[in-house]
Amino acid sequence: MIADITEEQAKKVDLGVGKLFLAKADKIEAEKMSKHYCKKCEVEFNNPPKIQLEENSNEQVAENLILVERGQYTCEKCNSVIGEYRVFKKNDESGEAGKAKPSE
Repeated sequence: MIADITEEQAKKVDLGVGKLFLAKADKIEAEKMSKHYCKKCEVEFNNPPKIQLEENSNEQVAENLILVERGQYTCEKCNSVIGEYRVFKKNDESGEAGKAKPSE
């Protein structure tokens, strides 16, 4: 996909090797995406992929971490999944999420 993302999203998704991992960007709105490529159709489209909402569950996935939305970016022609996204929130924004601690 080709998309205009915010500086904050760019910081989240930068792998430090010139590549981006979009899963950390949360949901990218359709108006921010300008193109997409489908590997199944082998076609590049000059518009955004479709966004299909899978669920809006407010499911607790870890201590202090809630899954608010899950969805997919799909091809406009064949409906193949191009990418997926997840939107999370913390109950307490000042607290840590989950029990995993980074190794030192």
